[in-house]
Amino acid sequence: MRVAADPSERHKVSEVFQEASATRLTVCRTWAFSDGGDAALQISPGVYDEFVFQGLDFVISEARKYGIRLILSLVNNYNDFGGRPQYAQWARNAGVRINSEDDFYTHPVLKDYYKNHVRKVVTRFNTITGMTYKDDPTIMAWELINEPRCKSDYSGKIVNGWVQEMASFVKSIDKKHLLEIGMEGFYGDSMPEKKQFNPGYQVGTDFISSHLIKEIDFATIHAYTDQWLSGQNDDAQMAFMQRWITSHWQDSSKVLKKPLVLAEFGKSSKDPGYNLNARDTFMSSVYRNVYSYAKYGGTMGGSLVWQLAARGMENIDDGYSIILAQNPSTAGIISGQSHAMTTLAHLLNNGPHVQSYTSLNHGHRPLDVGYHPPGTKAFP
Repeated sequence: MRVAADPSERHKVSEVFQEASATRLTVCRTWAFSDGGDAALQISPGVYDEFVFQGLDFVISEARKYGIRLILSLVNNYNDFGGRPQYAQWARNAGVRINSEDDFYTHPVLKDYYKNHVRKVVTRFNTITGMTYKDDPTIMAWELINEPRCKSDYSGKIVNGWVQEMASFVKSIDKKHLLEIGMEGFYGDSMPEKKQFNPGYQVGTDFISSHLIKEIDFATIHAYTDQWLSGQNDDAQMAFMQRWITSHWQDSSKVLKKPLVLAEFGKSSKDPGYNLNARDTFMSSVYRNVYSYAKYGGTMGGSLVWQLAARGMENIDDGYSIILAQNPSTAGIISGQSHAMTTLAHLLNNGPHVQSYTSLNHGHRPLDVGYHPPGTKAFP
C-alpha cells in the first residue's frame, strides 16, 4: 500500500504479484493500516490520506488481476507503521489519561478509534474496481491485529475480551468475508498444560479461548524459531517447530474444530551463520510438516512464508525478504509446495473440507504467499 501510493513505484507491487502467481501462489496477506508518521494512511483518528488509500485500492485491483486473494490486517501490535503505540499516543494528545499501550484493549476511546478505522476500511469504495471492500471477493479475510500481545495480563483474558468485541463488530458490518485474529499461537490460562509448548515465555494471549470465539473462522500461528530460540542450533529449532505445528494442529482439529494456517514463518539472513542452503532446508522441512497434516483433510489449511518482496525494496528488508526472481532454489521449493498442496486439495475435494494451499505476506516484512481455508468460502 505504501509503495503503491506512489504511482512511479506501483510496478513493484505488480512485479511481486506476477512472480507469486507464476510460482502458483494464491493468497497475499498485507497491511490495511499505516497509522501516523511518514506516508500514513490514517494521519490522525478518522483522518485519512486519499492518495495512500488509492494505493490500497491498487493493491486489491492488482491482486484480482493476478488471481490472488487477500488477507488484510487492520492494525499492528508493534510501532511499525503506528500500531497500538500510535493509538495510545493519539489518545494522550487528546488529553485522555492512558496508563499503557495495553489500554488499547480496554479503553473506550482507543476501542472507538479502532472501530472507526475498521468501518472506514471495510466500507471503502475502491476507486479502481468500483466495488466496496466488503463486497469484493478478491479479499478473502480480515485480520483483527498482527500479533496481539499484552504485558499487563499474561492470562490472555484481556486480549480475549477485545477479540470477542471486535470480531462481533467486524461481522456486524461484513458477514461475507472470513475473519481471523492474527495470533502467534501462544497458549494461555484456559489450558495451562499446553504452556509447555510455548518458547519459554508468554505474551498475554490464549490460543485456545480466543479461537473458540464463534465469529473467528480459522486459527493462525506464527513461528520465528531463530528469534524465539536464539542461540540454539538448526536441529533444535526445527524440533521446536515440529512440536509447535503438531500441537496446534491437534488443538485445531480436536478442540477448535477450525482450519489452521501457519501464517508467518521464515529464516533471517541477518542471523550469524546464515546461508541459503540452511534457509531452503528449513523451509522444506516446514512444508513437509504442513503437507503431512494437510493429508488428513481439513484442519491444516496451508502456510504463508514471511516474506516476498520485489527488486528495489531492499530498504525494507528485515532479513526475511525473498525476491523470487533472485532466489531460484527457494522459489522452486515454494512452487513445489504450492503444486503439492493444490493437487492434494483436488484429491480431498469430495470431503467436508475442500481446499489447501501455500502463501504470501506484504507490508512491514513485505509479502506472504498463498492459502485458501479449507471448507469455507468468502462468497456463495
